[in-house]
Amino acid sequence: MSHRIVIVGGGAGGLELATRLGRTLGKRGRARITLVDANLTHIWKPLLHEVATGSLNSSADELNYVAQAKWNHFEFQMGRMAGLDRANKCIRLEATRDEFGVELVPSRSLSYDTLVIAVGSTTNDFGTLGAAEHCIFLDTREQAERFHRQLLSHYMKAHAGEGASSDISMAIVGAGATGVELAAELLHAAKELAAYGLDGIKPEDVKITLIEAGPKVLPALPERISQPVHQTLLNLGVTVLTGAAVSEVTAEGLQTKQGQFVPASLKVWAAGIKAPAFLHELDGLETNRINQLVVHPTLQSTRDDNIFAFGDCAACPQPDCDRNVPPRAQAAHQQASMLARSIRNRLEGKTLPTYRYKDYGSLISLSSFSAVGNLMGNLTGNVMLEGWLARMFYISLYRMHQIALYGVPRTLLMMLGDKLSRTTEPRLKLH
Repeated sequence: MSHRIVIVGGGAGGLELATRLGRTLGKRGRARITLVDANLTHIWKPLLHEVATGSLNSSADELNYVAQAKWNHFEFQMGRMAGLDRANKCIRLEATRDEFGVELVPSRSLSYDTLVIAVGSTTNDFGTLGAAEHCIFLDTREQAERFHRQLLSHYMKAHAGEGASSDISMAIVGAGATGVELAAELLHAAKELAAYGLDGIKPEDVKITLIEAGPKVLPALPERISQPVHQTLLNLGVTVLTGAAVSEVTAEGLQTKQGQFVPASLKVWAAGIKAPAFLHELDGLETNRINQLVVHPTLQSTRDDNIFAFGDCAACPQPDCDRNVPPRAQAAHQQASMLARSIRNRLEGKTLPTYRYKDYGSLISLSSFSAVGNLMGNLTGNVMLEGWLARMFYISLYRMHQIALYGVPRTLLMMLGDKLSRTTEPRLKLH
């Protein structure tokens, strides 16, 4: 029987790993690769803020798991992982139900010889009172589309003349990459919506407040990046509150521990991450305080060499420092590439490589207004980028993800299709 490899989680890392293994081990019949995800389609998570504002049409940019599996010699199973039986080397999947709660597929088990867990992360509201009830998180496509519908509803109401006022107030908790980029995209959306005639809310009447508990925006990035981003946001009209921790969220707005109240009709929580709760003590696997599976530098779990974990759901130590690998898209990409080699080595009885995080820099897009970041590498050194050039490098990150999944020829055709469609479709999704 072929070696059974089960990958749980079809995010950027899990999908890339399944595709790589399918093209090598699966195509040659050396292993049976199965990808498990709770959804039928994939969209790159760093783009969800664009889905939320309508800058990206999720229906046009999604990838179908079934088709991807067919083209790349792996299998796809729709389901949500609910449990693990390490002794019998199988995972349990929840029953799949439709929108009315009718069971479509019963709960079932999948056997494995090698299990890879890549279920990503969810937003961590740190137990803040009212956050779960009154804020929208941007962890899934459904959540991003929910925000988009609420945004359009405000505009349609104002356009029909039924609104009590012609302004809209929005608050974003967390000034990391997601929060900063969302703020800029919202301002871009305001200009586009007004250009299409939905001018009941004028761009200058869109009030956006970005709230960060730390001392600066983009707290994980160096000052030379965060400072110009902060200034650009201020120039665009965004109110930026740093050193402001949110203590409570209500229907009317957000209360900070410093005593300030921020009124907001739309509220997004984009601060902090945690791994899905079901990973906590999953059949005895070691986890940390935010539910991440603790792994060795080989990405094998500390208590079972047959189980690997990577991406945001894994706590992987960095050598020579006391921090784990940061939860970034480039880390998941690097780990997926290494794991494709690791699993081939494992089948051949060879030593597994160890993962060492390489920081190739950071790029932040401020929608059509600007972009800023730095590139790091052996050839480039540490190069600061701003404006159009930084924007082009930012766009290239998504294209590199597409190349990993589709290959160069298909990605080039998709780029051509995107360029042509811009001449026949609205610049913003209006439904």
